[in-house]
Amino acid sequence: MIPADWTPHRRPGDRKLIGWLAPDGDDVVPMSLLGVPLGEPTDWISAEQVLEDAGLRWLAEPLWLREDDGTRRCVVVLEIDAERVVLGDADSALVVGRPAELSARTVVGLPTDRLTPAR
Repeated sequence: MIPADWTPHRRPGDRKLIGWLAPDGDDVVPMSLLGVPLGEPTDWISAEQVLEDAGLRWLAEPLWLREDDGTRRCVVVLEIDAERVVLGDADSALVVGRPAELSARTVVGLPTDRLTPAR
């Protein structure tokens, strides 16, 4: 669950949640929806700019999921809220008519450090 002292930051215009501002002493840390830092501790305005620059486009990109045994699997985000992210296998999650055995979903609690960009 995202900590209660994190402040949600919404995109100007449509007010869509795009990240969090986590307190760090007199500064804040811009955090993604996954609870992953997107930058160093900084002032409020600069942290908001980092979130707005990052936007939500990263949600459409594949991510590496670090499994409990240390292996990595390429996944995509299927759902996300303040408590969890639902992931599917990057090769099959978005395929229409996929067989049931390829429809497995993985739920990861937030915030998490188990996901990194698959670039």
